[in-house]
Amino acid sequence: QVQLVESGGGSVQAGGSLRLSCVASGNTASRRCTAWFRQAPGKEREEIGMTYTGVWIADSVKGRFTISRDDAKNTAYLQMDSLKPEDTGMYYCAARVGLCVSSHAADFTYWGHGTQVTVST
Repeated sequence: QVQLVESGGGSVQAGGSLRLSCVASGNTASRRCTAWFRQAPGKEREEIGMTYTGVWIADSVKGRFTISRDDAKNTAYLQMDSLKPEDTGMYYCAARVGLCVSSHAADFTYWGHGTQVTVST
């Protein structure tokens, strides 16, 4: 089992930045594909990006969001710059053991509880 805990969310004005962290604990011996998702009120969960060795970022946030990881700390990061009000939502970290195979939420085994991001005008 792997436990994931997100942090770093908060309220920010449009144009601002936030960095989210996702710390993994438990059975972390195997390399994991780690992804970030978000869900806005009334909308479906949307994948932002994922990383195993490389990084994939969704077109909707490319150029503003970056994903990185520090395996020594079992931590993945989501750096969000030039934030917009439409970026508001709950942000989730997810993981699966092994390679990243798809961007579908169903392919990820482990989920954090989420951290709220609110961007105001």
